[in-house]
Amino acid sequence: MASEIIMPKNGMTLTEGTVVRWLKGIGEAVASDEPILEIETGKSAMEVESPASGVLLARYAEEGDVVPVLAVIGYVGQAGEGVPASMPALRGGGAEPKAAARTAVNEGYDYDIAIIGGGPAGYVGAIRAAQSGARVVLFEKGDLGGTCLNRGCIPTKSYLKSAGIMADIRKAERFGIEFDGTAHANLGKIHDRKEGVVRTLRDGVGKLLDRRGVKVVDARAELAGDREVAAGGAGYSAAKIILCTGSKAVLPPIPGMGHAGVLTSDSILGLRELPRHLCVIGGGVIGCELGYAFRAFGSEVTILEAEERILPGFDGSVSEAIRGALAEMGITVMTGAKVRGVGDDGGRPVVAVEGNAFPCDKVLVSVGRAPVLDCLGPMRDRFQMERGYIKVDGHMETGVKGIYAAGDVSGRLMLAHAASMMAEAAVMSALGDERVCDLRYAPSCLYTVPEAAGVGMTERQARERHGDDVSVGHFPMAANGRAVASGDGGGFVRVIVGRRYGEILGTHIVGASAVEMIAGPAALMASEVTAHEVAESLPHAHPTYSEAFAEACADALGRCVHLP
Repeated sequence: MASEIIMPKNGMTLTEGTVVRWLKGIGEAVASDEPILEIETGKSAMEVESPASGVLLARYAEEGDVVPVLAVIGYVGQAGEGVPASMPALRGGGAEPKAAARTAVNEGYDYDIAIIGGGPAGYVGAIRAAQSGARVVLFEKGDLGGTCLNRGCIPTKSYLKSAGIMADIRKAERFGIEFDGTAHANLGKIHDRKEGVVRTLRDGVGKLLDRRGVKVVDARAELAGDREVAAGGAGYSAAKIILCTGSKAVLPPIPGMGHAGVLTSDSILGLRELPRHLCVIGGGVIGCELGYAFRAFGSEVTILEAEERILPGFDGSVSEAIRGALAEMGITVMTGAKVRGVGDDGGRPVVAVEGNAFPCDKVLVSVGRAPVLDCLGPMRDRFQMERGYIKVDGHMETGVKGIYAAGDVSGRLMLAHAASMMAEAAVMSALGDERVCDLRYAPSCLYTVPEAAGVGMTERQARERHGDDVSVGHFPMAANGRAVASGDGGGFVRVIVGRRYGEILGTHIVGASAVEMIAGPAALMASEVTAHEVAESLPHAHPTYSEAFAEACADALGRCVHLP
């Protein structure tokens, strides 16, 4: 589907913008992120970048025209794609399409929407569709909530809370709290608490679906046709189908992966006894979080990462800070470590790295995930694939018209909150209110101590795209009153700012409450609020951790008050 070109809202108070000139004519080729027109706002002139690659299909405003912010002023897509003949009306109040109109169109089908997979994409999409008046069926075999709730985000955060309590106990004396007893981690009880948390939330998801009138089928499902789903020996028809089957942990093709001591991020959460020594293959988010947790519980931990730094998806400053924090805990971190295989020494696994060997009790392999594609069934050859994932357009529609894919199975951004965003875009597009899924401001988070979070461009990405037209603001938490009073003076807030317009290109945080703090910068970046406005007109309560974000924005502009 064609992608919208929208008049940007480059500031909190702006209501309109003026078209200065188009840089492309109708039918001309344009690349994603290539400047496509120049506009003028109440502040300055700026370039608007193309939302996708293709050709310019439509222009609804010309030189000198004043257009409301957020209005659609053109479309980019593939040659021959249909687009509105005139500028679409602004959406008012988030009104959804009327259910009655859709039902008439979808007569002859059992359901308006069928969703395969009940994770954070599937169940959120099902609820959103039901809220819009659609008749919805959701297929999920036993695990409502998907990997996130049952084997990923929620269970690991339960473990990390226990790990954080252990860390607080160990440093209590620094806060004047005397503790005469001893504390140790009981992994069996930690496991049981985790199971209770998961069960509570899974039951909650089921109740939400039931109260919205979503039909839940507890069976594995696959496509049986363009509008047909087969599950549990029965067939179901739907006007539109959304695939939300997620991903699964994978083992790399190296010798010894079948050793009894080798675990994935799924199976390690079933342990009831603490391993004396845990070796982690993979220094991404999963490896760092679980490595941190087991070290806090008392295990010796070694993390082996093949890349030159851990957390390669984060800004380099974040990777460096977290590596230092892990080392301070006593975790051994080796980067550039290519694992050659897993051997055996009297039943214990031995991880072989070029020039070294690491005997241990358990090995956690966290080197990536692969999409679950069983849902495609006999239709698999009809779908376009990209890097092994189902290829989708900006509206999350696959190459098979009327079938959408959202979440990990699409390979766009493998995060639970991103999966929910994709599913909502897919549902609304399927119901006729086409939505483009914009994941630029979906934050990435790490729940170690200290926490880390980032949104937007890293410094390296910003300099590759904008060259020297970038300013970096850096504010250490050691200069933040709340952090120092709380004993959380490690870490920083780092803001990447475009010099010309003051736009915030990226925000990266290390420190206490970083995961909670990132929501503010992400919302402001999505609203195109500038660093000038954050530094000059957005008050932050004192003392708070979040003050550091305003200070970092001020530093990027060269006028931070609380830095020498």
